Amino acid sequence: MQYRILVVEDSPVVLKVLKHLVSQSQEFEPVLCSCYKEAEEKLAEGESFFASIVDLNLPDAENGEIVDLVLEQKIPCIVLTGNFDDSLRVGLLNKGVLDYVTKESRYSFNHVMKVVNRLKKNQDIKVLVAEDSSTSRLFIKILLEQYRFNVIEANDGQEALAKLEADSEIKMLITDHNMPVVNGYDLVRMLRRNIRFQDLVIIGLSAEGDTSLSAKFIKSGANDFLKKPFYHEEFHCRVISNLESQEMLETIRDLANLDPLTKLYNRRYLFEEGEALYQKGAVAAVLDLDFFKKVNDTYGHFVGDELLKEFSSLLIDVFNDALIARFGGEEFCLISALSVDEVVGKLDEFMDLVRGRTFTTAEVSVTCSIGVCSEQQSTLGEAVNLADNYLYDAKRTGRDRIVLSEE
Repeated sequence: MQYRILVVEDSPVVLKVLKHLVSQSQEFEPVLCSCYKEAEEKLAEGESFFASIVDLNLPDAENGEIVDLVLEQKIPCIVLTGNFDDSLRVGLLNKGVLDYVTKESRYSFNHVMKVVNRLKKNQDIKVLVAEDSSTSRLFIKILLEQYRFNVIEANDGQEALAKLEADSEIKMLITDHNMPVVNGYDLVRMLRRNIRFQDLVIIGLSAEGDTSLSAKFIKSGANDFLKKPFYHEEFHCRVISNLESQEMLETIRDLANLDPLTKLYNRRYLFEEGEALYQKGAVAAVLDLDFFKKVNDTYGHFVGDELLKEFSSLLIDVFNDALIARFGGEEFCLISALSVDEVVGKLDEFMDLVRGRTFTTAEVSVTCSIGVCSEQQSTLGEAVNLADNYLYDAKRTGRDRIVLSEE
């Protein structure tokens, strides 16, 4: 999907720079206008725009009329200007402009693109606002929706807790302190006791004058705290900053736990996290692509890599509730809480899917061999070793088959 970005700028040099920066992402399509009239004509065509980057002072609209034009169309607006004026900045932000950027250096234009990219990311982020005041809740919702967040509302801490339990995709909670039933401080404490919510970004709010409240919130597990009334520019900065910090932590965690090619878990993560799952009675299976070296030798390593990625995606589709890891090369392991019969049934289904399709643009046909440890062992390591031995038996006896015991 391509997102159309309206760029309105009278300077040919700046317009060229912005066109280059916007075009660097294949997801963005710049629509260039050099004056107010051109922008007006583009908007009159009825095409939708994901965001706009506009020069405040245009030859045919010297007093910022372009801002009113795009905001009337409910298009998120980033303003560029040659001069900084604090009172003008405040006025523009109060109108609903996302940011006010001076054309000082290349960094300024990079900052504009950072805001646009953030808007794209925010579309997939759910934010829960827990606030008993409908006025305050609406104000916060408007601020978040300016940045294209998906906003969910709760009237009190108890309702917020229920919505968090029901929707695992909520990434951020913004909670007032003074709420009925369960207040914000107690809500934070309850959430941080549950490992499921360890990555939830929490920002506390309060109009109360107790200076120790912010410290209490943060010590209980909140990521940040804002005292009401707050200025919406500060609010946006805190929200974005905390989200980016959490995303950085998730990136670091992914680098440690995920295979960089297939995005499956790696061997280390499987043994660290899979032991507890296995001890509850799970089944371990080891899979290996047949004659994978021949694919690399015939088509090259790029096609081999694409094959591994597509094979991994197919494995996830069939075993979407299992813990799946790439052991290295063309070998994979999965731990499933299903019964042995159910796991074998799904593996048969998976092998049929592999046989019935061609992979990558090179249209490569492949099969796989599988070993399954069907009896409970003392440790996950023992189970995987046995499954690996059965995989060897599957290879030795003709490949493209499942083996559950020594043959």
